[in-house]
Amino acid sequence: MPSRLEDALHRLVSAGVLRSDQADALRSAAEADAANSGQPQPSPAPSTLQPKSQAKDQRLGPERARPSALVEVLGYIGGALLLGAVALLTVANWGEMGRAARITTGTTAAVVLLGAAVLSAVFRGRDQLSSALASLGCCVAGFATYVVVGGASGRVAGVAVALALAALGVWQLGGSSLLVATFAILGTGVLVITSDVIAPAVGGRTNQAGLAGSGFILVAIILALLGLVRDQVMAWSLAGAAVFSSSVCWLVQDHGEAMALAVGTAGSAALLVAYGRHRASAYAVVGCSILLVVWPTALYQLTDNLAGVAIGLVVASVVLFFAVLLLSRHQRRAAG
Repeated sequence: MPSRLEDALHRLVSAGVLRSDQADALRSAAEADAANSGQPQPSPAPSTLQPKSQAKDQRLGPERARPSALVEVLGYIGGALLLGAVALLTVANWGEMGRAARITTGTTAAVVLLGAAVLSAVFRGRDQLSSALASLGCCVAGFATYVVVGGASGRVAGVAVALALAALGVWQLGGSSLLVATFAILGTGVLVITSDVIAPAVGGRTNQAGLAGSGFILVAIILALLGLVRDQVMAWSLAGAAVFSSSVCWLVQDHGEAMALAVGTAGSAALLVAYGRHRASAYAVVGCSILLVVWPTALYQLTDNLAGVAIGLVVASVVLFFAVLLLSRHQRRAAG
């Protein structure tokens, strides 16, 4: 090795720029380069001379070991049919069961589903099957809790247990099915709290629809926050569904049309802006669904003029279509 390189490495190590192991690696590289200078490069080992197709097959080996989509779908269908048969038999005989039999049935179903979700997560990883089983299990566990406790307290306790299990599943497993279960549990919780907790305390003349509408706004906020850490498209679409539910609640509330318009317009505008940025079709579907139901209904309830509302909506749609045509033509000219 040239003394000049050795001196440079020594100075760099002394100055703290390089560690001694890094300097040794550089020395070894320099020595190997000096030994191989002027000599033909060694041919690659026979094991490295593999065709590209063979190398690709080796890389795709773990993927090919997975079951095909058809097998997975058939498994889902079989599980759904089995679950449907069990549910049908349970519902048909539920009225004839005693309290002990009901508790045993609900608890057993919850334990089986949650246990299957845990086993699937342990042996198969965090796949869709474990999430689907967990979503069913947390809902059944909430129902089993209601059967055990009973009454208004049982409904509140059932929602609390189901929500706690769903939150644990979302945190540990993720998956869109658990987000759907969370939305359903939160929606049920809004109705339970409105009818069993708030309304009895403030009297029967309370407008429960407005309370439920406010609760669904909170559900939308929670799901939007979940979208920051989990499946964004699914969580924000369900947040839009919660906004939809809130708007419907305000529509049946006395003098709640203006609030329904405000909530529905804000939610659909947010979803359509998100669609413009991310091009997720679910945003457009949910946002347009809110507009389709809330705007005509709320405007008709406010004005009590069916023909006027219909004409106004047609005129507004024509104006929007004309604006779309003008903007599209301007974009084509700019691109050309």
